[in-house]
Amino acid sequence: MACSERSESNRLAVIEAENLSKVYRTPFSRYSIRALDNLNIKVFPGEIFGFLGPNGSGKTTTMKIFLGLISPTSGEARVLGRTPTDVAVKNRIGFLPEESYLYRFLSAEETLDFFARIFRIPRRERKVKIAEVIEMMGLTDARKRPVREYSKGMARRLGFAQALINDPDVIFLDEPTTGLDPLVSRQVKDIILDLKRKGKTIFMSSHLLSDVENICDRIAILHLGKLQEIGSVSTLIASKEILKISVKGLTQQIEPSVKEFIQNRGAEVLDIQPATETLETIFLRSIRKSGD
Repeated sequence: MACSERSESNRLAVIEAENLSKVYRTPFSRYSIRALDNLNIKVFPGEIFGFLGPNGSGKTTTMKIFLGLISPTSGEARVLGRTPTDVAVKNRIGFLPEESYLYRFLSAEETLDFFARIFRIPRRERKVKIAEVIEMMGLTDARKRPVREYSKGMARRLGFAQALINDPDVIFLDEPTTGLDPLVSRQVKDIILDLKRKGKTIFMSSHLLSDVENICDRIAILHLGKLQEIGSVSTLIASKEILKISVKGLTQQIEPSVKEFIQNRGAEVLDIQPATETLETIFLRSIRKSGD
């Protein structure tokens, strides 16, 4: 076992699935659907973990188990070292669903006050925290406007704010940038990166592979309930067969005699490293491979 693998195995996971399976049984029928099949993943403190897969791959089922909304058929799920149904765990997590169902006639301040009361945050502390997350999401000027007047991007940012109102240690994000324009999408990604800098652990499900590639530390690719790939983004997209060579004063050439070729012509080799593929390529290849 490599040193990096040993050190990772010894780290305490914040989110963990061990042989996790979920079978949905159809009422009045002999048929059943295996949504998850012996899933094993670990998410470590301060990590942005990307969870990828096509529709029906088991992503939502996995997230619901981690949130304590449904129970697995077999295996174990742990969040912060405890079962997800533990109330103490729920007080330390935040959740942004794919669609945030907000009360249209409440303002941002009233909406966040409602969620803060659910967590029994004291009144004085509530006011400070509400002002903090509203400013973080860029909603200060619209804090008293009813949600029905919000654009989709503003409503999405308010949904994100409610996921942070209890200052959670672990944050689950389901498609956080879907449907947002590039500017708001960039703002949301910057917020996610800022949360990482503050030591938060983020479990992020997304269909937008470029977003995941840009901000995630590690990813897992799921298909038909089975884990296809898991690892750091840099490792997964690194090509094992192609070297990328950055050359000063000379156009790109083909290895292996390139260094001698360049030096003989008075140029300088600046960098030699594995070429990378896009995360989209890795994703599609993993899905196709599972169908072979």
